[in-house]
Amino acid sequence: MSKTTKTGDPSRRRRSHHGDEELVHFRIVRFMMESGIKLRMTSVPMATAAIIYHRFFSICILQDYDPYLIGMTAISLASKVEEEHLKIRDVINVCYRTRHKDKPPLESQTELADLRQAMASCELLIMRVLGFNVTKELPHKYLLHYLKSLGDWIDASVWDRTPIRDTAWAMLRDLYHGKVCLQHEAQHLAVAVLYFSLLCFGIEVPLNNQAETKWWKVFSEDITEEEIKNIIEQIMDVYDLEQRL
Repeated sequence: MSKTTKTGDPSRRRRSHHGDEELVHFRIVRFMMESGIKLRMTSVPMATAAIIYHRFFSICILQDYDPYLIGMTAISLASKVEEEHLKIRDVINVCYRTRHKDKPPLESQTELADLRQAMASCELLIMRVLGFNVTKELPHKYLLHYLKSLGDWIDASVWDRTPIRDTAWAMLRDLYHGKVCLQHEAQHLAVAVLYFSLLCFGIEVPLNNQAETKWWKVFSEDITEEEIKNIIEQIMDVYDLEQRL
């Protein structure tokens, strides 16, 4: 074996390291989503929590912070931002049990107080890092509108027997496991998951090939099919990460 093969070239090592970090982020966001479901959070604050988490680590170095603490704090902060307030104690207990499934519930008041203090400090850190701007437009309202419109265009029998809606919502939820949620406009993400859902089931929008304006341009006039395919590729990369867990 050659020396180059043993050590690997620097660019390859960088890609591998980058991939390892993406895997960590995927695992943490999955932990956040699982905790959010147990806390009965709705989809919007859960998405906001994931965005807060990804934005923080797009600025800060992963090795410098505890990603579980950042994720837990992002859940609490998102509940405030989206006005679905959660009790700090509930967030701590649920996140602790989600992360430590083989351990008994957290009962020590000292540990609880320490975690509460750590979250308070972490929330201030996140706010400072993000410039006290923790909001970002989400694609949910757009997807809801696009699905309603598309349901009127496609034959009712096809629409009713094909789980396009459920698939699109599932894809939207899943893409928050990666940084694709930060890299595109809300409307473009909504169009892309809808395009991908139709593609998965082999369904075409009636008269789209004959129309002067493609259906995705009707929903978002500044999007291109190239960008749609780029977003889909990034979503598929997220699913590839799941296979590596």
